[in-house]
Amino acid sequence: MKIERRKLLVTGFAGGATAATRPLSAFGQSDEDSPNYAKLDAVLREPTFKMDLFSEPVVIESVELLRFGKSFLCRVRSTDGAEGISVAHNTMSILYPIFVNRLQGVFVSQDARRLDELLDKALVYALNFRLGGLGIGIPLATIEFAILDMMGRIAGKPVGQLIGEIHNTHIPVYQATEWREKPVEESVALIKAAVEKSQAQAVKIKVGALMFMTKDLDARGPEGRTEAIIPRIRETFGDEMALYADANGYYKDVNEAIRVGKLLEEYKFSYFEEPVFFDWLDGTKAVADELSIPVAGGEQQHSIHAFRWLLANDGLDIVQPDHYYFGGLIRSLKVARMADAMGKKCIPHLSGGFGFIYMLHLVSAMPNAGPHIEFKGYTDLPIECKTSSLRLKNGQIKVPTGPGIGVDIDPDYIKKHRVVKDV
Repeated sequence: MKIERRKLLVTGFAGGATAATRPLSAFGQSDEDSPNYAKLDAVLREPTFKMDLFSEPVVIESVELLRFGKSFLCRVRSTDGAEGISVAHNTMSILYPIFVNRLQGVFVSQDARRLDELLDKALVYALNFRLGGLGIGIPLATIEFAILDMMGRIAGKPVGQLIGEIHNTHIPVYQATEWREKPVEESVALIKAAVEKSQAQAVKIKVGALMFMTKDLDARGPEGRTEAIIPRIRETFGDEMALYADANGYYKDVNEAIRVGKLLEEYKFSYFEEPVFFDWLDGTKAVADELSIPVAGGEQQHSIHAFRWLLANDGLDIVQPDHYYFGGLIRSLKVARMADAMGKKCIPHLSGGFGFIYMLHLVSAMPNAGPHIEFKGYTDLPIECKTSSLRLKNGQIKVPTGPGIGVDIDPDYIKKHRVVKDV
């Protein structure tokens, strides 16, 4: 099945055998002598941030977290008076103590040109590695976004040119949908309306049952719902529409995930996302080994070593780091480049809100972006972008080309925020 899945990835997204026993690694069956690991490690050794764009040190004078109600911004300033701003993920409302007490001090008085190194050090400083996942990822990403914005404004270049070459100037998107808790016909109507509104040229649906948005700890969803909605969605959108499916790690049994994957194959879905829980790496590989449909995953993943194992052992066809959860654009781009080295695609997960602007810059620098990238709607912040409408046109969004993130937040809105002190 591996050869068939690789062929699918080479020729485009179209709608087994059990792995041989190998020595055990920290993540499951593996062979560290495989040339795949040497290839991936060579990618990881390559620097991402382009230090050579800056002839002199850019010393960070301050890193501030600003708050206005539920809104959080990060403001970074250099000793020369340069400034960068970023918008935090909405979960900063519970994570801000980590930002203030465990991260912001790591970057003060440091040369921002060392950004690759500083990000790595921040993950282990004061035992930060124990926080793991989005607990450390979101605050770290928020600081990185602000530094990249500042450095882009200094260099007069968009973020994508600070971390790579520009491969994509217009990003095709798929419409992400939910409504898994509703009956099939109501879900289909809502999905159809969302696609008609956005004019996206692809759509992703949910399969399996809810893992959130419910107080019922034993919620399983209506029996047979997945089996009903898969053919119904294909019927609704026709044979030419690119369709994707996401289980959000719902299936606890590999055989059940494989059964659903084969149904997706029958109706020519183009990938199956998170068929089993994200940290069950060998379970993910076991599903992938038995399916011809590409298997995607990684939105919850915080370990570069886990991505390394999955890629070296052909456990994923599509990697999906979330640039907020995973700790920023640089770490996410490293995962994309590892995937590219193995002939695989990257379709980053998108948390929504202002995050789609950072996603545009990330994908602009990806040599192996998938045919459609996730879209969940626009930001409601007061912003101005002189180089892009930031709106879908013919199923695509133009990447901003102005310096930094290429987007300016209304100064009066920023002034409403107050600095978050020690907590």
